[in-house]
Amino acid sequence: MSENTTIINASPADVWKVLADGWLFPLWVVGASRMRDVEPDWPAEGSRIHHSVGVWPRLIDDDTEVLACEEEAALRLRARAWPMGEAEVLITLTPSEGQTEVTILEDATSGPGRFLPAVVREPGLAWRNTETLHRLALLVEGRTHRSV
Repeated sequence: MSENTTIINASPADVWKVLADGWLFPLWVVGASRMRDVEPDWPAEGSRIHHSVGVWPRLIDDDTEVLACEEEAALRLRARAWPMGEAEVLITLTPSEGQTEVTILEDATSGPGRFLPAVVREPGLAWRNTETLHRLALLVEGRTHRSV
């Protein structure tokens, strides 16, 4: 299991606005290349966003499903990228002195990635989620500071 945390200079409500807009997913999630569709009730439990992963011309169309949602606090996802496999991702938002502590917990749950020893798969997940959180912070803070 990989765990990454960052502080974003915005409220949990502002961070949630980005998480709740499925069309923004490829702007902050490393590996997501484009959006194909966002179900109207995203991020309600059971809803999905339909995305592509990879780099053109080698794109894989797949989806990410919401397993649990607590508005402005937590989002549990099942991310698919077959044939590579599936991962479970938990994103939590914790208020912290006018800012938001954002944590991503992620691990492979099925497919080839699940069979790699944790010592092999965790550094890649940690690197990817460090950049994912950096992108999320830039997006949230840029939107927040522009609208003030």
